[in-house]
Parts: sequence; structure tokens; C-alpha cells
Amino acid sequence: MGCSSTGGKRAEDARKAAAAGGRAAVDTPRWTFGMVTHSGDGDTFWDIVQNGAKQAAVKDNIKFLYAHDDEAQQQAQLVDSYIDKKVDGIIVTLAKPDAMKGALARAEKAGIPVITVNSGSAESKEFGALTHIGQDETIAGEAVGDELNKRGKKKALCILHEQGNVGHEQRCEGAKKTFEGKMENLYVTGTNMPDVQSSIEARLQTDKSVDAVVTLGAPFADAAVKAKEGAGSKAEIDTFDLNEKVAAGLKSGSLGFAVDQQPYLQGYEAVDLLWLYKYNADVLGGGKPVLTGPQIITKDQAAELEEYAKRGTR
Repeated sequence: MGCSSTGGKRAEDARKAAAAGGRAAVDTPRWTFGMVTHSGDGDTFWDIVQNGAKQAAVKDNIKFLYAHDDEAQQQAQLVDSYIDKKVDGIIVTLAKPDAMKGALARAEKAGIPVITVNSGSAESKEFGALTHIGQDETIAGEAVGDELNKRGKKKALCILHEQGNVGHEQRCEGAKKTFEGKMENLYVTGTNMPDVQSSIEARLQTDKSVDAVVTLGAPFADAAVKAKEGAGSKAEIDTFDLNEKVAAGLKSGSLGFAVDQQPYLQGYEAVDLLWLYKYNADVLGGGKPVLTGPQIITKDQAAELEEYAKRGTR
């Protein structure tokens, strides 16, 4: 379904509201919440997460802090720094859960409520978090395998851009579980985009039977498209996650489908649920993760979502 004129006006109004920053809708104290993620430098996915968190922070009268490091030990130290600052709540990703367990235990000991987001759904409760917000990565992977089957694909590459990331492994494992063809993992250095492109291109050049390439993050889909062109391959490029460029690629046909986990919603709900817990001892999920995905996005939905992706909310 395309955007109606009403939808376009709503999007424009939302852009203006976001630019203005908005005003707090509550009279609760100005609590401080800190978010620490495993993002590497330049990963635009986390810009969308932050946009959601910041919008909820404005509404809830929250001072929002953000820090990130793709090295797990450094990420844990950033959590410790927020504990030392005596923040009122912590939001954290558990891409490499073992390295984060101690930091979360220290937060719990300090009486600071924690919500996990994006990665770590299996460990969240065990580590003492109130709830987890994100998608189940295995289920998301299974959805990819099903979609590849629908499209008649026979041989796929799953591109892992961050070694040791449990969620990424689960995505590829889930896809292999349901995909009726053959899927192989290809590890690349996600912080070096030319390396990502050359690694995929080399693989496509040596194996012309590959008819699908699945990247695990929106910024890597573009590198895969360029690699396909360089290799003269006919493989379909598909990806996890959505951004403006992916929406445009779906619309143009350079990408087949995307798996959206709604990062804006992850950031927004994490802040909002911490506020609800501080204000009213509310906890969502009943001990289970609060799922924001997966949703398979194709050319049919791309035009509508491109509008939202442009403003940094999808």
C-alpha cells in the first residue's frame, strides 16, 4: 500500500515534531538512563535505535546517555561507568553475553534496573534484566529460510560481519534450519566495508551457483550489491534490517527482501518501559521477550516505509 496524502502529511508533521524535540508529557523527576550497545563506528542501525530512545526520553522527561563499543570488554566497562555515575536505569545489548554478565550483576547490586535490547533474549532474564526488547534471532533466521524457499533459491551465502556475535550466528542457523537449499557462512570484517565487498565478490566469482546472498545488517546490503555487480553474478541480495538505502533498493529491485526488527521501536520502548518501571513498577512481557520482529519487507511495502526510513524512524 502506498502513502496517501494524509500519510504524507502525518510524516511531515512527525518530522517537524522530531526536529522541535517536543516537550515532556509527564511531571516525574528528571531521571537519567544510559544505553550501551555493541555497535561499531558508523553502523546506521544504531542511529535509528537512538532516535526512538531520544524521542521517548523527551516525552518521559529523561536525560538520555549513549555509549557504544564493539569490543565486549570495553562495552562492559562502559556499563560500569554508568553504574559509577549512579544513573537511574541502564539499557544494554548482549551480543556477547558472557562478557556482560558481571557488569549486569554489578548494576543489579547497585539497585539500577536494566532492560536488554536487540540481542541477548536468551540470557536477559538469567542476568537479572526486567525484560528484553527485540526479535528472536532464530525465528528471524527461519523466516529468511522460508522466504528463500518461496523464491526458489538453491544456494545461499549468509554474511556474518561480527565474529562472536551470538545473535548473528542464530540468524544464520535459523535460516539453514528452514532453507531447503544449501547455505554457507561467510565471515567478513564488518568495520572494513571494502573488505566486505571484496570478500563477497571473490566468493561469487568462484561459485556461480550461489543464487542468494543474505547480509545481516542494512549497511552491508549495499556492499553486497556492488560485489554482485563486480562478480557478474545473478544472485539475489537480501538483508536483515531496514534503512533509507535498503528501502530504495527494495523499490528499485536491486534487493529482494529485508527482515525488519523495528529498531526505532526497540529504543523507544526500552526508555519508555524503564520510565514505567521507575514511575509505577510496571514490567512488560511476563518474563518473556517483547518482540519487535521479524517482519519480511518486499517491494510491495517499500514505498510506504521509505518515507519513514528517510526521517530515521524505520
